[in-house]
Amino acid sequence: MLSRKGIIPEDYLLTRLAEDVLQPKFKTKARKARFVAKNGVCNVAHTNIREQGRFLLDVFTTLVDLKWIHTLIIFTMSFLCSWLLFGMVWWLVAFAHGDLHQQDDTFVPCVTDIHSFSSAFLFSIEVQVTIGFGGRMVTEECLSAIIILIVQNIVGLVINAIMLGCIFMKTAQANRRAETLIFSKHAVISVRNNKLCFMMRIGDLRKSMIISATVRMQVVRRTSTPEGEMVPLDQIDIHMDNPVGTNGIFLVSPLIICHVIEKSSPLYELSASDLLHEELEVIVVLEGVVETTGITTQARTSYLSEEILWGQRFVPTVSEEDGMYAVDYSKFGNTVKVPTPCCSAKKLDEVGGIMQFRLTEGLSPRASVRRRRGAASRRSKVESP
Repeated sequence: MLSRKGIIPEDYLLTRLAEDVLQPKFKTKARKARFVAKNGVCNVAHTNIREQGRFLLDVFTTLVDLKWIHTLIIFTMSFLCSWLLFGMVWWLVAFAHGDLHQQDDTFVPCVTDIHSFSSAFLFSIEVQVTIGFGGRMVTEECLSAIIILIVQNIVGLVINAIMLGCIFMKTAQANRRAETLIFSKHAVISVRNNKLCFMMRIGDLRKSMIISATVRMQVVRRTSTPEGEMVPLDQIDIHMDNPVGTNGIFLVSPLIICHVIEKSSPLYELSASDLLHEELEVIVVLEGVVETTGITTQARTSYLSEEILWGQRFVPTVSEEDGMYAVDYSKFGNTVKVPTPCCSAKKLDEVGGIMQFRLTEGLSPRASVRRRRGAASRRSKVESP
């Protein structure tokens, strides 16, 4: 893996790397499955599909979605089968007209120099790929031969267009651009601007930008309705506060995406202790247009409850050096502990907000520093003779 070779720091992961980029140093609780893997692959298996014929109605998309080995096999077999089919047709034309038998010099064949199926197969290849070695050619003796020549040329052009278009689309797929869109390995929950916030960091390793980039988040959890219906994968949207204050983000340097946990948030009643036992998954989707190709790309990742760090925040990665800004990606996923209430955002609102909670619980950093300094001065006075 790239991270094991030291090329890419282990504090963050690529969106398309295998999920075992860096095994967690702590034991995770047993979980049935995760909806979206860390590398962005959706962990959903489609079974018992009875209407398989629907895939054949969109042959081009089906070919693009196939694996490379299957696409190359179909690419090769499509040409071989068409050459063999029309080779058989040319052999039948020559056989019906009597071109396979030795004739006198006055005999005009439908196709010159066809004496066996091998020569008919070679002529079929020459017609379809327009090689034209010159030894074999269609004469004006047979109208059927002229019609077959036209049909084979049209069929060859159609096969070339479909297969070459399929190969081009597979090599230019937008998910390849998502390889260099990175997410932090962990998400954090801490206080920001006197509000409890859920945060994660995203970045782009390439200098070519993602235009009109947007970030969406969802919480996937098991819920039940008032009528008693169990929803195994309930997808709840999360409102985002983009760093630039608009719908799009300017992803020229790593950004911390923040979600303020308020009444409309699905994390509103979640506390630090609840996070240890809650089975939830936060899905993050980054979408944008590739600047160089104009193709829309999408990168995905997810965070389980054990991958969300309570009471920590990300360290800065951007610094100014020699008149320009430098990004240190070795600090991309680094976090530090900060004073954070362990209660839920709902309880914070009930006591009057984060400032009131600090006063009542004694969580003010300045107050704690003053208390430590006062205690240290008292100890020094007692110890002095």
